Amino acid sequence: MTTVEELEKIIHSDSREVKLRALELETNSKDPKILELIISVLDDSDIEIRGEAFSTLLLNENDISDVLIENLKNQSKNVRGYSALILANRSDRKAISKIVELTSDQSAMVRSCAVGALGYLRATQARLAIRKCLDDPNIEVRKSAIRSAIDIGDRGLLERLENLQSDDPEMARLVSLARNNLKSGPGGI
Repeated sequence: MTTVEELEKIIHSDSREVKLRALELETNSKDPKILELIISVLDDSDIEIRGEAFSTLLLNENDISDVLIENLKNQSKNVRGYSALILANRSDRKAISKIVELTSDQSAMVRSCAVGALGYLRATQARLAIRKCLDDPNIEVRKSAIRSAIDIGDRGLLERLENLQSDDPEMARLVSLARNNLKSGPGGI
Protein backbone atom coordinates (compact mmCIF):
# COMPACT_ATOMS: atom_id res chain seq x y z
CA MET A 1 0.00 0.00 0.00
CA THR A 2 1.23 3.42 -0.98
CA THR A 3 1.24 6.49 1.26
CA VAL A 4 -0.73 9.56 0.25
CA GLU A 5 2.49 11.43 -0.51
CA GLU A 6 3.90 8.60 -2.65
CA LEU A 7 0.66 8.22 -4.58
CA GLU A 8 0.44 11.97 -5.16
CA LYS A 9 3.96 11.98 -6.65
CA ILE A 10 3.11 9.03 -8.87
CA ILE A 11 -0.15 10.57 -10.09
CA HIS A 12 1.65 13.78 -11.03
CA SER A 13 4.52 11.95 -12.72
CA ASP A 14 4.88 11.45 -16.46
CA SER A 15 5.20 7.67 -16.33
CA ARG A 16 1.93 6.15 -17.43
CA GLU A 17 3.04 2.59 -16.58
CA VAL A 18 3.90 3.62 -13.01
CA LYS A 19 0.52 5.38 -12.70
CA LEU A 20 -1.34 2.33 -13.99
CA ARG A 21 0.49 -0.01 -11.62
CA ALA A 22 -0.05 2.28 -8.62
CA LEU A 23 -3.78 2.48 -9.34
CA GLU A 24 -4.02 -1.31 -9.68
CA LEU A 25 -2.60 -1.66 -6.16
CA GLU A 26 -5.15 0.65 -4.54
CA THR A 27 -8.37 -1.36 -4.99
CA ASN A 28 -8.76 -1.90 -1.23
CA SER A 29 -7.96 1.56 0.07
CA LYS A 30 -10.20 3.05 2.76
CA ASP A 31 -8.12 6.18 3.25
CA PRO A 32 -10.27 9.16 2.15
CA LYS A 33 -7.19 11.10 1.00
CA ILE A 34 -6.05 8.24 -1.23
CA LEU A 35 -9.59 7.81 -2.53
CA GLU A 36 -9.72 11.52 -3.38
CA LEU A 37 -6.43 11.19 -5.29
CA ILE A 38 -7.76 8.22 -7.24
CA ILE A 39 -10.99 10.10 -8.00
CA SER A 40 -8.96 13.08 -9.24
CA VAL A 41 -7.38 10.75 -11.81
CA LEU A 42 -10.82 10.41 -13.43
CA ASP A 43 -9.88 13.77 -15.00
CA ASP A 44 -6.53 12.57 -16.41
CA SER A 45 -5.89 13.36 -20.08
CA ASP A 46 -5.05 9.70 -20.81
CA ILE A 47 -8.17 7.57 -21.28
CA GLU A 48 -6.39 4.40 -20.13
CA ILE A 49 -5.35 6.09 -16.88
CA ARG A 50 -8.94 7.31 -16.36
CA GLY A 51 -10.19 3.79 -17.05
CA GLU A 52 -7.82 2.30 -14.50
CA ALA A 53 -8.96 4.82 -11.88
CA PHE A 54 -12.57 3.93 -12.73
CA SER A 55 -11.82 0.21 -12.31
CA THR A 56 -9.91 0.78 -9.08
CA LEU A 57 -12.90 2.56 -7.56
CA LEU A 58 -15.40 0.10 -8.96
CA LEU A 59 -13.52 -2.91 -7.59
CA ASN A 60 -12.99 -1.41 -4.15
CA GLU A 61 -15.03 -3.57 -1.77
CA ASN A 62 -15.05 -0.99 1.01
CA ASP A 63 -17.91 1.43 1.55
CA ILE A 64 -16.62 4.41 -0.41
CA SER A 65 -20.05 5.77 -1.30
CA ASP A 66 -19.79 8.98 0.70
CA VAL A 67 -16.55 9.99 -1.04
CA LEU A 68 -18.03 9.24 -4.47
CA ILE A 69 -21.30 11.05 -3.68
CA GLU A 70 -19.36 14.09 -2.50
CA ASN A 71 -17.55 14.13 -5.86
CA LEU A 72 -20.83 14.44 -7.74
CA LYS A 73 -20.32 18.16 -6.96
CA ASN A 74 -16.70 18.25 -8.20
CA GLN A 75 -15.61 21.07 -10.52
CA SER A 76 -14.51 18.54 -13.15
CA LYS A 77 -17.23 17.26 -15.46
CA ASN A 78 -15.27 14.01 -15.87
CA VAL A 79 -15.19 13.45 -12.12
CA ARG A 80 -18.93 14.23 -11.78
CA GLY A 81 -19.96 12.00 -14.68
CA TYR A 82 -17.70 9.06 -13.92
CA SER A 83 -18.53 9.20 -10.21
CA ALA A 84 -22.22 8.80 -11.12
CA LEU A 85 -21.38 5.79 -13.31
CA ILE A 86 -19.20 4.21 -10.64
CA LEU A 87 -21.97 4.61 -8.06
CA ALA A 88 -24.44 2.99 -10.46
CA ASN A 89 -22.10 0.12 -11.26
CA ARG A 90 -21.62 -0.40 -7.52
CA SER A 91 -25.46 -0.56 -7.23
CA ASP A 92 -25.41 2.32 -4.76
CA ARG A 93 -29.06 3.28 -4.54
CA LYS A 94 -28.49 5.82 -1.76
CA ALA A 95 -26.91 8.08 -4.40
CA ILE A 96 -30.04 8.26 -6.59
CA SER A 97 -31.28 11.65 -5.39
CA LYS A 98 -27.85 13.22 -5.93
CA ILE A 99 -27.54 11.62 -9.38
CA VAL A 100 -30.98 13.02 -10.30
CA GLU A 101 -29.59 16.51 -9.64
CA LEU A 102 -26.92 15.86 -12.29
CA THR A 103 -29.58 15.43 -14.99
CA SER A 104 -29.66 19.26 -15.04
CA ASP A 105 -25.86 19.68 -15.13
CA GLN A 106 -24.37 22.23 -17.53
CA SER A 107 -22.32 19.47 -19.20
CA ALA A 108 -24.10 17.19 -21.67
CA MET A 109 -21.60 14.44 -20.86
CA VAL A 110 -22.54 14.61 -17.18
CA ARG A 111 -26.28 14.66 -17.99
CA SER A 112 -25.82 11.60 -20.21
CA CYS A 113 -23.86 9.73 -17.52
CA ALA A 114 -26.41 10.69 -14.85
CA VAL A 115 -29.48 9.60 -16.79
CA GLY A 116 -27.69 6.39 -17.82
CA ALA A 117 -26.78 5.71 -14.19
CA LEU A 118 -30.42 6.15 -13.16
CA GLY A 119 -31.51 3.58 -15.73
CA TYR A 120 -28.79 1.16 -14.66
CA LEU A 121 -29.97 1.53 -11.06
CA ARG A 122 -33.56 0.90 -12.21
CA ALA A 123 -34.45 4.11 -10.39
CA THR A 124 -38.20 4.22 -11.07
CA GLN A 125 -38.47 7.14 -8.62
CA ALA A 126 -36.36 9.16 -11.11
CA ARG A 127 -38.92 8.69 -13.91
CA LEU A 128 -39.61 12.44 -14.20
CA ALA A 129 -35.91 13.34 -14.44
CA ILE A 130 -35.42 10.66 -17.09
CA ARG A 131 -38.43 11.94 -19.07
CA LYS A 132 -37.08 15.50 -18.85
CA CYS A 133 -33.86 14.28 -20.48
CA LEU A 134 -35.89 13.04 -23.47
CA ASP A 135 -36.17 16.72 -24.44
CA ASP A 136 -32.48 17.51 -23.92
CA PRO A 137 -30.83 19.45 -26.78
CA ASN A 138 -27.99 16.89 -26.84
CA ILE A 139 -28.72 13.68 -28.78
CA GLU A 140 -26.46 11.55 -26.56
CA VAL A 141 -28.46 12.62 -23.51
CA ARG A 142 -31.70 11.77 -25.32
CA LYS A 143 -30.33 8.33 -26.28
CA SER A 144 -29.34 7.66 -22.66
CA ALA A 145 -32.79 8.80 -21.53
CA ILE A 146 -34.54 6.41 -23.94
CA ARG A 147 -32.36 3.53 -22.77
CA SER A 148 -33.05 4.42 -19.13
CA ALA A 149 -36.79 4.74 -19.73
CA ILE A 150 -36.70 1.24 -21.24
CA ASP A 151 -34.64 -0.02 -18.28
CA ILE A 152 -37.16 1.24 -15.73
CA GLY A 153 -40.12 0.08 -17.83
CA ASP A 154 -41.59 3.57 -18.25
CA ARG A 155 -44.65 3.05 -20.43
CA GLY A 156 -45.08 6.85 -20.60
CA LEU A 157 -42.20 6.76 -23.06
CA LEU A 158 -44.50 5.20 -25.66
CA GLU A 159 -46.43 8.46 -25.92
CA ARG A 160 -43.21 10.33 -26.72
CA LEU A 161 -41.67 8.02 -29.31
CA GLU A 162 -42.98 9.85 -32.38
CA ASN A 163 -41.30 13.06 -31.19
CA LEU A 164 -38.00 11.27 -30.72
CA GLN A 165 -37.52 10.16 -34.33
CA SER A 166 -34.13 11.07 -35.74
CA ASP A 167 -31.84 10.48 -38.69
CA ASP A 168 -29.32 9.07 -36.24
CA PRO A 169 -29.22 5.26 -36.72
CA GLU A 170 -28.61 4.54 -33.04
CA MET A 171 -31.53 6.76 -32.03
CA ALA A 172 -33.78 4.96 -34.54
CA ARG A 173 -32.66 1.60 -33.11
CA LEU A 174 -33.41 2.75 -29.55
CA VAL A 175 -36.86 4.04 -30.52
CA SER A 176 -37.63 0.69 -32.17
CA LEU A 177 -36.33 -1.18 -29.13
CA ALA A 178 -38.46 1.01 -26.85
CA ARG A 179 -41.58 0.30 -28.91
CA ASN A 180 -40.97 -3.44 -28.81
CA ASN A 181 -40.01 -3.67 -25.14
CA LEU A 182 -42.67 -1.38 -23.75
CA LYS A 183 -45.56 -2.77 -25.82
CA SER A 184 -44.80 -6.37 -24.94
CA GLY A 185 -43.36 -5.88 -21.46
CA PRO A 186 -45.02 -6.23 -18.07
CA GLY A 187 -47.28 -3.54 -16.58
CA GLY A 188 -44.68 -0.80 -16.47
CA ILE A 189 -45.17 2.62 -15.00
